Amino acid sequence: MQASHRWVWLALVAGGLAWSGIGGLERAAWGFQDEPAAEEPAAAEEPAGEAAATADDPLAARKQESFLAWMIRASGIFGFLIMLVSFVMVALIVMQALQLRRDNYIPAAFVEQFERLLNDKNYQGAYEAAKGNDSFIGKVLAAGMARLSRGYDDALQGMQEVGEEETMAMEHSVGYLALVGSVAPMLGLLGTVQGMVASFQVIATSTTSPKPYELADGIATALFTTLEGLTVAIPAIICFSLFKNRLAKFVMEAGFVSEEMMKRFQGMGKTTAAQPASRPAATAAPGAPSA
Repeated sequence: MQASHRWVWLALVAGGLAWSGIGGLERAAWGFQDEPAAEEPAAAEEPAGEAAATADDPLAARKQESFLAWMIRASGIFGFLIMLVSFVMVALIVMQALQLRRDNYIPAAFVEQFERLLNDKNYQGAYEAAKGNDSFIGKVLAAGMARLSRGYDDALQGMQEVGEEETMAMEHSVGYLALVGSVAPMLGLLGTVQGMVASFQVIATSTTSPKPYELADGIATALFTTLEGLTVAIPAIICFSLFKNRLAKFVMEAGFVSEEMMKRFQGMGKTTAAQPASRPAATAAPGAPSA
């Protein structure tokens, strides 16, 4: 778990660096909008009055604005909120990718060790090995071994209860990606509505026909926030579906393996499990260890 937290912080830092680096990449991609360097001397020769008029002209100032600056300005608070949600999404994806690994559910080394101990009839050692293992199948087998003294059916019920509890916790963790996939487009939709309201406000308060660039701000807000919300929501939903299917696969496989291992105790009842005294210590009934 500590390793997962380290990866989450690394994901957040990487996301911040990625967002800060977008500006340089964007200027390289949209550099054709800037004035050529060769024309700068000619611009410097313009009269001072004409230069001042250009500076006061909002349309001329917007022509010199980069695409990234325009997107940030148009997105406003909704774009900032979507950016924060995107950081959370990256952290969740990294954390789930680290947790949803086979070694965390069905480690091969532990399965071999547990089966070898059962074959040697070292049930106490098998119980201790399962109890000391933090994997999904280790917790399930430890619950079953701890309740074998009550009978095989009760042991299976204990394994099922622990398995369902662990599965529910993991599904909740994966479900945060579905929440991100729902919240991001809703924030984009809020930005869309706010942008359209701003454009209609310009139309309603203008005594003359509004110029296109006066309406562009609201329309840009609507389009940019929609784009940003979908850009975050689509990978979040895709990763949620992939991780959910992967979790179901590991849980089903772990349940099948654990039940196959416990089948050797299928004929054990409460009376049989409660009389370990006649057996050697090495082959004591698996219900002997106390939970």
